[in-house]
Amino acid sequence: MRTSNGALHNGTVLTAVATACTALRMTRTAFITGATSGIGQACARRFAAAGWTVIATGRRRDRLDALAAELGEDKVRVLLLDMSDVAAIEAAAAQAGAVDLLLNNAGLAPPMAPLQESALAPSLAAIETNIAGLVALTRALLPGIIARKGAIINMGSVAATYPYRGGAVYGGTKAFVRQFSLDLRSDLHGTGVRVTAIEPGMVETEFTLVRNGGDQAASDALYADMEPLTAQDIAETIHWVATLPPHVNVNALELMPVTQSFAGFQIARNT
Repeated sequence: MRTSNGALHNGTVLTAVATACTALRMTRTAFITGATSGIGQACARRFAAAGWTVIATGRRRDRLDALAAELGEDKVRVLLLDMSDVAAIEAAAAQAGAVDLLLNNAGLAPPMAPLQESALAPSLAAIETNIAGLVALTRALLPGIIARKGAIINMGSVAATYPYRGGAVYGGTKAFVRQFSLDLRSDLHGTGVRVTAIEPGMVETEFTLVRNGGDQAASDALYADMEPLTAQDIAETIHWVATLPPHVNVNALELMPVTQSFAGFQIARNT
């Protein structure tokens, strides 16, 4: 025969277990590439602050470790990952297991030289990272994302739509990202998985500095006397997309700073 105190005790235990199980179900996992700087790092901070478990990846171990120390190793797992290495990508996906969100943020851009004046190696590196690596990682993580009815957010660029001198390869890779995102939605029709391409304009991050070969003056000149977007702006946007109701899919989202708009056509005159 159970006493009233025993019944109360058992009820308390059951309530605690149910609460713990609910909390576990509500804890979501985001796999973020390129988390060692810029937008990826800002996203890691934003999602960790919102209670997500973050799997942060990148090529610089010291920065990954610093991020985990900052945000807490209970919130952030780090994986050293080169997005041009398909075998490493598949191993990282296996180690990560099922995730609720894949943020394909890592990317490269070759220097802004016209193609006919450019070196081949940086262009191929951008294609391997921005296209081949993105496809390989997405494919490897898809079974778990489908099982969880999760989401995939791919980092595109306004360069996918608006051409500029020196942007043939980078813009081409981002055009791929946009079309890949749309067609992937078709592949995933009926699974409940959401797919979005985020396409920012000018964002002041380390990305530009790396593209310019570490030339700080060139990076500063690009953003002089204007107010660019920040990594935090993009992180807030991505978090908003990721936390929309599950029946809402944003196919593509293009955003620019107010101080950036559109240029006219070029004309080569005969005179």
